[in-house]
Amino acid sequence: MDTITHTLFGLTLYGAADKRELQKNEKRALLVTTLVGSQIPDADVISRLWDTEGMYQMWHRGITHSIFLVPLFALLIYWLVRVLFKVTDMRYFYWAMLSVFIHNTADVFNAWGTGYFEPFSDARLTFGVIPIVDFVYWGIFLVAWLVARRQNVRHTVYRYAWAAIFVHVLIQSAQGAYLYQSYATEHDEVALSASFIPTQFTVVTKTDDTVSIFSDSVYQSSVLQYELTSADDADLTPLFDENKEALTLKQWSPFVVVVDEDERLGLFDPRFFDGESSFLYEYIEL
Repeated sequence: MDTITHTLFGLTLYGAADKRELQKNEKRALLVTTLVGSQIPDADVISRLWDTEGMYQMWHRGITHSIFLVPLFALLIYWLVRVLFKVTDMRYFYWAMLSVFIHNTADVFNAWGTGYFEPFSDARLTFGVIPIVDFVYWGIFLVAWLVARRQNVRHTVYRYAWAAIFVHVLIQSAQGAYLYQSYATEHDEVALSASFIPTQFTVVTKTDDTVSIFSDSVYQSSVLQYELTSADDADLTPLFDENKEALTLKQWSPFVVVVDEDERLGLFDPRFFDGESSFLYEYIEL
């Protein structure tokens, strides 16, 4: 998800806590806990500073988004608020765990995916059923904030907001799973990418060297948008020798389209194809 959404996750998690018996410093500690927990996995963006091998595509949302690092991040946050706010209640550790878990798990549901099981698996886990920026999330957050302003027990409102988010993800996931299975029976490989409009999906398939991109929904007929031919027999050794990001992209993507032209050799992720190119496109000029 984007930074704004992760911040809203942290604020809504803070809002869902019953703070009626907390002192001012305890409330501040809880706010820092949920906000830092909702952002800390994305600290991996600094890896771009020392990336000389073109590995940033794998490093970003890699090990820092692993389910196995959740307790380590939570322990770090707990130590931070304990030092800053002189709190010792272990509930801050559990709130930190929940914040980091929500961040890492939420990112699995969009097309970018995460290294959810690193370091035991370098596979990029992605469901593609929630867009990177989900305006349904934002709408739920906004409604919860407006309603909570008029309520005495505000944390109850935010807990209903979390329930609404869960239902939204469940509905999107069920539709995505149905579409995925319906295409998987006829194609070698399938990938999903959710549209900004709920219930709408881009379904990308690959069979042999043909990549097809469909617009589909459980409520409408499938529409073929683009059909591409991947030059899978091309020798990509010169590309990988000269452009390290290309090798990383091939490892990162579910599958790629290979471009072998007179003046260009490259590959791109078809999930982000816009009719002319993909913003995840690595190539060399020949």
